[in-house]
Amino acid sequence: MKNLEQYPIVNKVSYTESDLIQFEDEIIERWENGDIRGPIHLSNGNEKQLIDIFSRVSPTDYVFSTWRSHYHALLHGVDKQWLFDYIVSGRSISVVNKDNNFYSSAIVGGVLPISLGVAKAQKLKGTDTNVWVFIGDMTFETGLFYEVHKYVRNFDLPIRFIVEDNGVSTNTPTSHTWNDMQRDLPNDVIYYQYESKYPHYGTGKWVVF
Repeated sequence: MKNLEQYPIVNKVSYTESDLIQFEDEIIERWENGDIRGPIHLSNGNEKQLIDIFSRVSPTDYVFSTWRSHYHALLHGVDKQWLFDYIVSGRSISVVNKDNNFYSSAIVGGVLPISLGVAKAQKLKGTDTNVWVFIGDMTFETGLFYEVHKYVRNFDLPIRFIVEDNGVSTNTPTSHTWNDMQRDLPNDVIYYQYESKYPHYGTGKWVVF
């Protein structure tokens, strides 16, 4: 995983890879039974990478995630039963838990300007709190990311960017959109690739319109 080692281990993660997979399996069962009346975006294949990342994330840090946030929320300390009930209620793609400084958004790049503001506030307050921002490989290619990244770097704000590259933007391969995918990856961006057995949306057993 590129550029992770520069951040020290500060947290003992309480979940194993099998714990994370089991949680998603329980969500899948409820989804396929028709109990969840809202969209879900599942994680798979990146359990080890995320456990490694969250061992560097303090429980008091802020974490900003995307619509695929179940693993992130669990690993940042969001109560398992609370999260399960929240997802079953149909709000999987917008998990927010203020008690754990955890925020997610279904809007592509939506968390970037918000996380920037939080990081600037932490610096003005003089705290030791860091902000961790998870984005996908397509969001990483957008102009919004580079505007936020440049501001963070120029003002030395406490943000850690993590690019989770599963090779697609919803159903479109990122390489088809941008053609040449040789990236100039900044040294302060954590980057990893993974391949999930699930599609962008749902479990692959229902037709998506």
